[in-house]
Formats: sequence, structure tokens, C-alpha cells
Amino acid sequence: MSDNLKKNWYKYLTAALLTLQALVFLIFRGESYFQVHDNLDLFMAHYEMLKKGGLWFAHSVSAPILHGVSRDLFGSEFLLYNLLYIILPGVWAYLAGYALKIAIGMFSFILLARDVYSDRYEEYKPLIVITGAAYGLIPVFPTYGIAFTSVPLIIYLLRRVYDGTWSGTRRRPLIYLAVFAYPFLSYFSYHGFFILCYMCAAVIILWIRDRRFPRGIFLSVIVLSAGYIAFEYRLFGAMLLSDTVTIRTTMDHGNATFIQALQAACQEFVNASFHSEDSHTYIILGTVLIGLTVINISHIRAHRARRILSDPVNLVMLIIIFNVLNFGLYLWPPYRHMLEAIVPPLTGFEFARTAYFNTFLWYAEMLLVCMRMYDCKGKSADRIRILADILATAALIAVMFVPQVYNDFYYTCYNHAYKIIRHRDTSTVNYNEFYSTDLFDEITDDMGYDGEWSAAYGLHPAVLNYNGISTVDGYLGMYAQEYKEKWGRVIAPALAGSPSLKEYYDGWGARVCLYSGSDENTYAPLRVMELNDDRLVADMDELKSLDCKFIFSRIEFSNSDELGLDLIGVYTHEKSPYTIYVYGL
Repeated sequence: MSDNLKKNWYKYLTAALLTLQALVFLIFRGESYFQVHDNLDLFMAHYEMLKKGGLWFAHSVSAPILHGVSRDLFGSEFLLYNLLYIILPGVWAYLAGYALKIAIGMFSFILLARDVYSDRYEEYKPLIVITGAAYGLIPVFPTYGIAFTSVPLIIYLLRRVYDGTWSGTRRRPLIYLAVFAYPFLSYFSYHGFFILCYMCAAVIILWIRDRRFPRGIFLSVIVLSAGYIAFEYRLFGAMLLSDTVTIRTTMDHGNATFIQALQAACQEFVNASFHSEDSHTYIILGTVLIGLTVINISHIRAHRARRILSDPVNLVMLIIIFNVLNFGLYLWPPYRHMLEAIVPPLTGFEFARTAYFNTFLWYAEMLLVCMRMYDCKGKSADRIRILADILATAALIAVMFVPQVYNDFYYTCYNHAYKIIRHRDTSTVNYNEFYSTDLFDEITDDMGYDGEWSAAYGLHPAVLNYNGISTVDGYLGMYAQEYKEKWGRVIAPALAGSPSLKEYYDGWGARVCLYSGSDENTYAPLRVMELNDDRLVADMDELKSLDCKFIFSRIEFSNSDELGLDLIGVYTHEKSPYTIYVYGL
């Protein structure tokens, strides 16, 4: 037993940590604490809205949000993550997506590592499995978590294309079919566009290096492009086949100076940005930087300095640096305008997302450094090997237990432990409380709601969208600039007294909400909503012009009579932290 444990320690450790994650979410299910910002207040509500309205496969129809925008502005029905929301109830779709992100990440990472190091895979296996598990668990943007963790898979497929392993008459179509189908796991706006750019660069580099045209990779560019168009046909139609001017053209992507842009790049190098926080800061960053220093000094001491230029550890680091430099420089207007001039149809496109690939590259770099530690010879070889195992394990534990934006496991454990120890709730709400479906079922039944346009105050419009209520407000990253200007007239009185919110709406505009007239956050997902200003400040004539009939508010308006609002009812429910005041216009 002890020999088996010693030999397979990494398997038992990985299984134990994955089992712990599974048990936590299976026990708490809808009482789990998932990140709200850019998560529950966004795609989860959209998907439930599409499901309730029977719109997933519909064409030439409007969705009941932002006074009726095209259904095509929402996710494709042909992506794996979205498919989960078509066939499963909301919370189970979320948990299934979470589990698939981990499974696909581990599988892709281990598959690629086994392919690259096929001759020494068994020797490196503990490092590969542990690092692969850490990579699968990275707490990135949940909706596109599978897109993040499947990156090693497309690299593996392209290696098969390039080295001709699958070049037999029968196998060749299968590998190209796999390349075509890869977008089922991916997402064009986050990864696909950049994967294709990297592939085009690879065609040029390999052509020069090998002195022959890499036909397989070139053909793969065409095949993969066709795959993205097929699987995300709605997105391409909205981006390229519509003449509607969208808010992407007026978004403020930053006006940093060149020095500030470089500082942003350095910050991104150390701490990954919001959607791609990958926990590399805590263990991996230090390990990699020390490892790079030792490896390159050893090359110099051994009089083989030229190998520094071709060492895989350095090549991966150069790509990481390129990605963060592009991220930072995108905030510098001259650089951004140059990119938009090269590709005019993609004006407003987030070219800075090359940094998203560093989530994979940091873990690949960690594996490369630890494998070098495994390769050490001499009296200290065993101790260095053990140190490599310890560092890889520490990186895995950091991913699970260090608080990060989308670390749902950590926050679920923290909030429930807090309730047990302190005998009271935290300020945040869980999945069931955020959407409060029992409460809104009671409200809509009581008031005889029949699809009338409505708005939210004191809560995210997503809560209404999730519960089948049509809204003139909402959260959407691309819609008509004309509607942004229309809504701007609705909230103009509030923005006049809220300089930071005015800057936020004018420069971004994705959150179409009724804002505070006193610069307060009116949609924070808190258990107790306490605003100093309980007025509704808005142009009611403009709001009525959008056919808005109801306002669902967590705040009792002190100026409802002045605005001509009728209080229809006050609603609470034992399972919800909300008290909802429904006003009629």
C-alpha cells in the first residue's frame, strides 16, 4: 500500500482535490456562491431568457431585452457551453460547464504534453498530471472557461497536421474534421481570431525555417476559419453583414500614455486581468523567473549562449511578453488606431485579448521549468526532483484556495463557513437568492404580468431577464448606438448629478440601467441594499416612449407621486433577500 501511494501520489492528490470540488457544489447546488459581476448578471440570464422565450434556434426575431434587440446578438446554439443551457436547468448547466472546463483543460494539457514528450512521458507524468489539473482549475471567465482551457487541444491538432502523423489517406480527413469542429469548444471573439492570427504567423515562420511551404497549416487556417463561421454564424452576421452602428465604435478603450501602457503591460505580466485571472502570481511567477535565470546562466557558463535563443523555456516567455505588451499598448491610442486601420470591420474589437493565451502559457512554462528540475544530475538530484513536485503541488493548491474573481469554489466554501462560524449571512447572495425565482413567480402571478416592457432599479436587470420579464434595460456588449443615445436621454437627469456614472455610461454603455442621481451603485448584488438617495431620477417621458409599463425596484421611491408612479404592490419571499416594490407608469 505504501509503495503504491508513493508511486501514484499525484493521482491520489488530484483525485482528492477534484472530489472535494465536486462534493462542495453537489452539496450546495443552487446555494453556491458564483461570481455575479460579468457572470450571473450577464450570460446566465441571457441564456435563461432565450430558453424561456423559445429563441435559441429562432431567426429574424427580437429578444425581450433593451426594448427588443436581435436574437443574433446572443450566443450561438452550436457551442458546447451554450448547449448545456439548452438541455439542462440553469444551475445544473452552470455546474456542468464548470466541470467540463476542468475536464477539457486537464485532458487537453496532458494530451499535448504527452505528445511533445512522448519518449519521456512516464518519467514526467507526475508533473504533467499535477500541472494539468491546476490548469484545468484556473478560475477564468466561466462562460468561456472551456474556450480558455481547450487551447492546448488546438495546438495538439495542429502538431498532428504539421508532422504528418495523421497523414494517411483515411486519417487525413479526420484531423481536418477535428480542426473544423474545434470552434464547438472555443469562442471567436476571445480566442479564435487570435488563434488564426498565430497560425498565419506560423505559416510564414515555418516557410522560412523549413524552406518549404507548410501546406497543412495553411489549409488548417482555411478549415478552422470555416469552422468558426459555421459554429458562430450569428456572430459573423452581426459583425460583418449588418450596417447597424453599434456601441463598439464609441467605447472608450483607454487613453493611456506610452509609459502608462508599458506599466499596464507589466501589471498584466504579474497579475492577469479580470477575465483571465489564472493564479499564476503566487507560485508560478516566482518559480518561472528563478528557473529562467538559472537555466540561462547555465547556458552561458557552459559556453552555449546561442542556445538561449532556441530554448523552449525562453521562447514561451517571449510569447508571454508579446501578449502582455500587446495588452498594454492597446490602451495607447496610436497603437489601437493602427490596428483598427488595418482591420476596419473590427473597429472596437478587443485586440488586447492576446493576453488570454497566457493562462495556458504560464502553466506550460511552469511545466517546462519543473521538468528541467527533474533532469538535474548529481548528489542533489533527488532533492531537486522533490522540490519540483512540491512547487507543482503548491501551484495546484493555490488555484483552488487563493481567492480570485471567478473562484466559485473558494467563495462557496468561505460564505458557508462564515455562516456556520458567525451564525449570520455574509453581504453577498448565492445563485438561488440572486435570481429569486420563487419571489418573481409570485409577483408575476399576482400582477397578471403578460410580457409588458419593464425596468429594474436596485437590482440587475438580469434578474428580470432570468425570470421571463421583458426589459427596456439590460447588460449587453454590442447593440445599436442609437439605443444607447436614446437611453442616455432617459437617464440624463441622473447622470447630471453622477459624474463617475456619466463617464462610465458614455465611455462603455454596455450596462443600460436606471442610474442613481447621487453617484451611487444601484445594482450591487448585496443582501441589504442601502442607498442614501431613495429618489428615482429619470426622464419619465423618455422612459414611457420605450413602452415601459413597470419598474421593479428594491427601493421605495420617495418621489413616486412627483413622477406619477403608482405603487402596484410590495413583495417578499422567505427564500429571497429582496423586497420588491412594483411601480406602474
